[in-house]
Amino acid sequence: MNLHGLVSSIIGTINPFVPVTLNQSAGYSTADDGTRTPAFTTSAQSAQVQALSAPEIQHLDGLNIQGVLRKAYLNGDWRGVYRPNNQGGDRLVFGTTSDVPVSLQGTTWKVVTVFETWPDWCALAIQLQVG
Repeated sequence: MNLHGLVSSIIGTINPFVPVTLNQSAGYSTADDGTRTPAFTTSAQSAQVQALSAPEIQHLDGLNIQGVLRKAYLNGDWRGVYRPNNQGGDRLVFGTTSDVPVSLQGTTWKVVTVFETWPDWCALAIQLQVG
């Protein structure tokens, strides 16, 4: 049962879901000189972005993850670094449309850890990327 799907429309009236492009890591390619270029598959998603709670901030601080951090809820089972499947480095890219909050417009965020993962939805810690 997708409980998140049942309550997301109610939660969305207070903190709406916003469109985002998910760049899911698809490994990398290696050039002749040995440099690696990451590869991504992209998909349109909607995310709800929230501030972190105090325990979540403490958890990330204990992992030595610093910077501008938020929590994002997405439909689906997305991951940060998942070494058994050689996955990691997923990114959320927010557009510049009026339905995206000004503070998120045109920004890219990397998934740094997964707080919750379920078959139908997940809660991720995301970190603002520079450039």
